[in-house]
Amino acid sequence: MLQKFSKIWIATFLVAILAMSAVSVHEAQARSNGIAAVVNNRAITFSDVNDRVDLILRASGLPDNKEARSRFEPQVLDMLIDEQIKMQEANRLGITVSEEEKQAGLATLAQQNNITAEQFTGMIKQSGLKLSTLFDQIEAEVAWGKVVASQVRPRVQISDADIDAEMARLEQTIGAQQYLVSEIFLSVANPDEEARVRQSAQKIYQQVQQSPEKFGALAVQFSQAAGAEKGGDMGWVQGVQVEKEIENALKQMGKGSISSPVRSATGYHILLLRNTRVLDQAGLPDREAVMQSIGNKRLSRQARGYLQDLKSTAFIESRV
Repeated sequence: MLQKFSKIWIATFLVAILAMSAVSVHEAQARSNGIAAVVNNRAITFSDVNDRVDLILRASGLPDNKEARSRFEPQVLDMLIDEQIKMQEANRLGITVSEEEKQAGLATLAQQNNITAEQFTGMIKQSGLKLSTLFDQIEAEVAWGKVVASQVRPRVQISDADIDAEMARLEQTIGAQQYLVSEIFLSVANPDEEARVRQSAQKIYQQVQQSPEKFGALAVQFSQAAGAEKGGDMGWVQGVQVEKEIENALKQMGKGSISSPVRSATGYHILLLRNTRVLDQAGLPDREAVMQSIGNKRLSRQARGYLQDLKSTAFIESRV
């Protein structure tokens, strides 16, 4: 069975962070009721953007200052636009998210911190964050997971021949270098997005350079790869499993280092090299793991394509 695609892409909240004082008043609040973007017939306000930036900064433990906010605001607006597209498609298909499903998402986050949902909710409120901002993100990702399950997953086919070919290819790499990698991946679906995505990748890279310990939290929020919900974890990979540009970058990296944005055929990758080893027979994945890997990659790729098709036919006006 393929790994469930829908995950709650929200950084794990740290108790110490949530116990901080209420969010300070920002200059941007003066324009909070203004419209930042329009997606078809729905508006995204500057207040929406500010609230999500607050959530990300507090959740990741990053400093809340003008520099950090200016780095993240464009990416956050892109996220909110995508969420609007996802929710509108879910509505078109008659897909809804129940209150129980939202609460289950909240409970999952609380469990990650070994506290109850009630304690978690209290901490969010005490920190000055809006609980509705968190639920909006949970709802969008759960709804999109249902869209992907109904519209994309049935198209993902994996044959025994696919698995056999991948296993044979991996057998030939015994003795080769393996890399334990995490990534933040930003997709470039069409040439019109090139400059904007490159700039976004560079801003995220600047932030992880300053706060490398926040790599996982930023991956959860911004990465568009299948492993985003796990802090960008790609697991152990070798050259034959990744694009040539990524392999070349990994060969030049030392343990614990972070790469500047690497352009591949599909987008920009910021890589964290956590460890290296030489692959032996015991390190080879079994058939089930190979099937999961193939399926998740295909599902992720097709889901991104599905979203891009929706965006290409939508009316999107950014006023930033």
